[in-house]
Amino acid sequence: MELGIIGLPQTGKKSLFQLLTGAIPNDTGDKICAGVADKRDIRFDTLVKMYKPKKEVPAKINLQLLQKIESDSIREGKIFTDISKMDALCHIVRAFEDDSIYHAKGSVDPLRDIEMVNSELILHDLIFIEKRFERIENSRKKRSDAKLDQEEELLIRMKSHLENDLHLRTFTLKDEESKLISGYPFITAKEMLIALNVDDRKISDRSLIEKIRGSLEPLSIEVMQVSAKLESEISNLDSEEERLEFMADAGITEPALNQLSELSMKVLGLISFFTVGKDEVRQWLIKRGSSAPVAAGAIHTDIQRGFIRAEVMKYGDLIESGSEDELKKSGKFHVMGKEYIVEDGDIINFRFNV
Repeated sequence: MELGIIGLPQTGKKSLFQLLTGAIPNDTGDKICAGVADKRDIRFDTLVKMYKPKKEVPAKINLQLLQKIESDSIREGKIFTDISKMDALCHIVRAFEDDSIYHAKGSVDPLRDIEMVNSELILHDLIFIEKRFERIENSRKKRSDAKLDQEEELLIRMKSHLENDLHLRTFTLKDEESKLISGYPFITAKEMLIALNVDDRKISDRSLIEKIRGSLEPLSIEVMQVSAKLESEISNLDSEEERLEFMADAGITEPALNQLSELSMKVLGLISFFTVGKDEVRQWLIKRGSSAPVAAGAIHTDIQRGFIRAEVMKYGDLIESGSEDELKKSGKFHVMGKEYIVEDGDIINFRFNV
């Protein structure tokens, strides 16, 4: 899961990136920095406490801090190339006032900045469509092809959608239409979430996020609210007890990483399952709707190839029972075959033979 962090200059992208990954950003190139954040999940923490494993491996979120969206990066186009490689985007938007930090547009206006960036992303996709029209026309001069006509008709509808200031993630595609444009670098088709970087004194004020969320509803964009500066200061405190106390005092109900974990899973259509034991407790990410063999393949292709069955415990049942032995006595230990669709939070042991 590659999540690209984008935004205008001076929005707090680097601070949030460092907070999430622990990596110190450097401004030495067009792709500024890559980092990994552990996915936060209270279920994983509970299973670790229950099994006390030698090794604990939470799921990972791969973050890419991309270059600033400004006139040079837009003109050169490299920012769009980088964005097209991401699975989803996190747009950091400045919503804090600080006279010592300049704003590229001269004033703090989150909705204006969101609309400006969205316009650039829409323009990119429109330009790409126009180039495709030219190539389709050139191809027609060489040969007649029904697929070219189908693609042109589809692109005309997509262009109209974009010209109405809508993103392609809200454009419905049939399976055969998806195949026609597979591999095309449409940026607005990517899932997106927005992180409003607010003043530490307004972290508990929900008025801005509700306003932004309402305006973005037609675009299917998720919104979260953080104070990167405040959370960075809290993260430097010595003990977990102190950090929790300061977060509570500041009105932070969900740390930035917890919010990012939850929303990233949502926008990418992912769920997680667990493998447990005294040696290791590990969390795995798969696409929602995946079958048991596909989930097995997330661990190793040999397990998928030699899949026999999946032994499944439901997280809630295990916690309620208190142990595997008690769960089995209650008849809630399930043996599933190849047709089983894995559910979020399943605890699975795969039986296989290769």
